[in-house]
Amino acid sequence: MSWFSETPEGVVLNVKAQPRSSRAGIDGLVGDAVKVRIRSAPVDGKANKELVETLADAFGLPKSRVVFKSGETSKTKRILLSGVQAAEAAAVVERA
Repeated sequence: MSWFSETPEGVVLNVKAQPRSSRAGIDGLVGDAVKVRIRSAPVDGKANKELVETLADAFGLPKSRVVFKSGETSKTKRILLSGVQAAEAAAVVERA
């Protein structure tokens, strides 16, 4: 699957963030990325903070285990989910 890569630390997701959405949550796949809707506008890091919270909730992780690898100022980001296995990541995204 091209929307994530497995590493020794966990799974790195390709994420396409959609700020200013009416609701927050994982919204399936778009191209080679997981689409994540967030309510916050991309101002002063608020959208990134909500993105971390949304992914942590979806995967049942503490926020400290959701780490940006790249793209903090872009809509397309790479985010490490520390300790998550590939099968678990696929199951969560497919449920969305």
